[in-house]
Amino acid sequence: MPDAAQSINLTNHFLIAMPGMEDGGFAGSVVYVCEHTARGAMGLIINKPGEISLGDLFEKVDLPLNRKELMAQPVFHGGPLQTERGFVLHDPVTAEGLGEDESIYASTLAVPGGLEMTTSKDVLEAMSSGGGPHRVLVTLGFSSWGEGQLESEIAGNSWLTVDADASVIFDSPVDQRYQRAMRLLGLEAWMLSREAGHA
Repeated sequence: MPDAAQSINLTNHFLIAMPGMEDGGFAGSVVYVCEHTARGAMGLIINKPGEISLGDLFEKVDLPLNRKELMAQPVFHGGPLQTERGFVLHDPVTAEGLGEDESIYASTLAVPGGLEMTTSKDVLEAMSSGGGPHRVLVTLGFSSWGEGQLESEIAGNSWLTVDADASVIFDSPVDQRYQRAMRLLGLEAWMLSREAGHA
């Protein structure tokens, strides 16, 4: 019998919390999955803004932010783990002389077919000087699942999954991201039963 953990790969997908999810941290969430292997999965919640803006965050790390369009953008709650650590989800950044799987930043995870997620301060320094990735979403904290845990939650009717669409992350108002992610499946939240099982 094939290993269930190897039968699905949700890298570069959205996890959409089912309407009945009772976990307060994940209820109503859309998670961008940065990595999913047999060992587990990690991702960032893209629709839960925190209390501080990018302008505030840059002030805290003693950097100016010379990207006026980003000053008021919220810093998001990426998940319950390492909530003091920053994660920058952004468009792939290419540079001459770098291979496809190489990044100009010190610590970047390139999501196959998708975005990049950088945890090193050099991406903030690039943004500080007016450069850096064109489109960014910054979170404090991330979400993680151990081996087989995410598959088990999906089987238990906790999550819907769909191929990620970067426009939902970068071009949709925060309060519409959940509905827009649902619409990628042709669904509206009201269509879904809060109970697993048969209608």
